[in-house]
Amino acid sequence: MTNAAGRASLPPVPASVPTSVPDATPVCARCGAAYGPLTLLAECPACGGLLDLHVPPPDVCGADLRARFDARRADRDAPVTFAADPGPARRSGVWRFRELILPGATDAECVSQPEGDTPLVYREPVARWAGHDALLLKHDGFNPTGSFKDRGMTVALTQARRAGARAVACASTGNTSAALAAYAALGGMAGLVLVPAPRAGAGGGAVPQVALGKLAQTLAYGARTLLVRGDFDRCLALLRAHAESLGVYLVNSVNPYRVAGQQSVAFEVAQQLGWSAPDWVVLPAGNLGNTSAVGAALRTMRALGLLARTPRVAAVQAAGAAPFARAFREQFAARHAVEADTVATAIKIGDPASWERAERVVRETDGVVTDVSDADLLEAKAAVDASGLGCEPASAASVAGVRRLAREGVIRPGETVVAILTGHVLKDPGLLLDYHRAGSTAAGANPPVEVDATPDALARVVDAALARTPGGAGA
Repeated sequence: MTNAAGRASLPPVPASVPTSVPDATPVCARCGAAYGPLTLLAECPACGGLLDLHVPPPDVCGADLRARFDARRADRDAPVTFAADPGPARRSGVWRFRELILPGATDAECVSQPEGDTPLVYREPVARWAGHDALLLKHDGFNPTGSFKDRGMTVALTQARRAGARAVACASTGNTSAALAAYAALGGMAGLVLVPAPRAGAGGGAVPQVALGKLAQTLAYGARTLLVRGDFDRCLALLRAHAESLGVYLVNSVNPYRVAGQQSVAFEVAQQLGWSAPDWVVLPAGNLGNTSAVGAALRTMRALGLLARTPRVAAVQAAGAAPFARAFREQFAARHAVEADTVATAIKIGDPASWERAERVVRETDGVVTDVSDADLLEAKAAVDASGLGCEPASAASVAGVRRLAREGVIRPGETVVAILTGHVLKDPGLLLDYHRAGSTAAGANPPVEVDATPDALARVVDAALARTPGGAGA
């Protein structure tokens, strides 16, 4: 099919779903308009509002539903067989919770690596740095492409496959593009990525606006990558306005299936805690899709009796890209947009698309929004890295946010906190190496040391390392 411009248009929305399982229905959060369950719309054409997925209640709830999800964890260790086997979805930490995400999708339809099942860990040095003993870290950098975006992309690309899309597209600061490119390749679809082009630096050189590790992934996985002369917000505005006429399916976090998949991180945390709720869930905030997803998951678990109470949500922005934090301080009297400026490129977003959804989450959970400086964010990252865990810069916003909120008395002593780390330590190697460069005065810097090729020179370095290591010779 082609549209008036002669380009391939999206296929029509089927009237029914070829499955015996009740399917999710996209419904506009603003005007209430409902659309077909195999729609390729990302936003409401009637009013421009974002779509939410209305998922029918599962056939069981409470203890019975918890038992079903717990039994499926055994599928993680199922033998790996040939491509005809529907194993990836069975081993996925996302599709384990399919009744709460996209119940109509079959194993054969799922575009899965698999993903999810990321670790929830305690690191005493990180808790000490943050000044809060009861701090756990949920590391979504252990997903296949190294970020939490895989959780949403497996569902969005599954919907694309079910509805017959031939091409998918996104605007990105890096992680979304890497996930889209990988899952599009896996699902046999064309991928189109718009990222901000490098800007001219003060010295005349080009300054990248996307971490090179993420851009390298996008190119390696085969997505067609466009460097747009503008920031992320400009890239997303272009696609939101023209995705339909271009014949591509938009899979940014405005996409309801993306948000549905990202809910799985909260389901996993609850399961890993024995279906008990922490007092707080703290996460980085950029485009606010993950804040929206976590809040929606908490809402669902409370309604179905999976959790007895709802944690408070804390969204943490970088100070140079903090319009949502400003609005929170003003009791959400107005919506703001800024020209984003932060080293944390994954949350370098000045006009968040999922604002309304995220504001609802903050209100419903008695949550908070705060911001942290780039210096604090990088210090938090150094603490996470030095614990042996590691994370990308934007991830560390959650840990830096815990420290700020604990110091301010918002997070109280003894309250259980889960901080979500959204990306892998190697996502931004350029910034990491710059932080640890020779001559760096940063608090957590670990610059390389050049030495002579002699035993005495090596011994001096070893002695110095042992003196500063807990349990070492100088401890």
